[in-house]
Amino acid sequence: MFFSIIIPLYNRPQEIDELLETLTHQTYPQFEVLVIEDGSKYPAKEIVEGYKDRLDVSYYFKQNEGQGFTRNYAFARAKGDYFIVFDSDCLIPSNYLETVRDFLLKHQLDAYGGPDAAHSSFTPVQKAISYSMTSPFTTGGIRGNKKNLGGQFHPRSFNMGISRKVWEATGGFILTRLGEDIEFSIRIHSMGFKIGLIPGAIVYHKRRTNFKQFYKQLHFFGRARINIYKFFPSQLKLVHFFPSLFTLFLLFTLIVNIFRLPLAILCNFFLAVYILLLFFHSWSQNKSAKVAFLSIIAAFVQLTAYGLGFMQDFAKRIILKEK
Repeated sequence: MFFSIIIPLYNRPQEIDELLETLTHQTYPQFEVLVIEDGSKYPAKEIVEGYKDRLDVSYYFKQNEGQGFTRNYAFARAKGDYFIVFDSDCLIPSNYLETVRDFLLKHQLDAYGGPDAAHSSFTPVQKAISYSMTSPFTTGGIRGNKKNLGGQFHPRSFNMGISRKVWEATGGFILTRLGEDIEFSIRIHSMGFKIGLIPGAIVYHKRRTNFKQFYKQLHFFGRARINIYKFFPSQLKLVHFFPSLFTLFLLFTLIVNIFRLPLAILCNFFLAVYILLLFFHSWSQNKSAKVAFLSIIAAFVQLTAYGLGFMQDFAKRIILKEK
């Protein structure tokens, strides 16, 4: 089985250097790497070409179109039996391809997704963000499970694989931003292909390096969920409203405390229980009180950013019927 690893890149030369370095240590050698520079102002051509003596790597530069269409550009040029998509801010364990190959040979999946985790080299903030995106006590918990409150499993593009057959049948991504990977996954499902989670296909996803960047990313994700709804209304589940409800609860708690209403005690109690739950669960996972404290901040940033983005586009595109 020959793999084509596809990495869209936009103004992140340092990230691609770290990712490619991890790929040089793969225990399974049958793969190529396609790095597609999506109109970057800070191209990474020299960095990528510096790996040609250790990897079968190709570098392409194209005008900016967004990550979805950039992946399509790579699909059309890939040689593999199976295409694997990574985000540029991922680090790949050395046994990743071997794990995927063994699982695919046994289970014959047409497409797959894998979970993400925090690497030991991550900063405390990155570990906290990783916790918030993978914890069962935030919406991140639905991203790496076969069955969850969000419905059927949808591979995400930070760690996603499709067979050549899927690419030829679907034509790839029809959206380039705002939930393009979820739309693609739903469409693959609808065409009868077999999709599954490979639990051992873990990547270390660095995500954003500070809470401001994380907020912007999650606000975008909230808006993306409404974009998916416009294509597939049945895919809007109750769980997707949770961040908005949580955001409204925080606002309500603030108001009742300002006006010293009796409900303030009850609201403060529930909020305190949730905060303690996050803290001690993160502490047990990360073995660090500092990361546990930062995980509380990350969870609140995640939920409020997603919730506000969701409410913004819900009002605009569903209630007001704007395009």
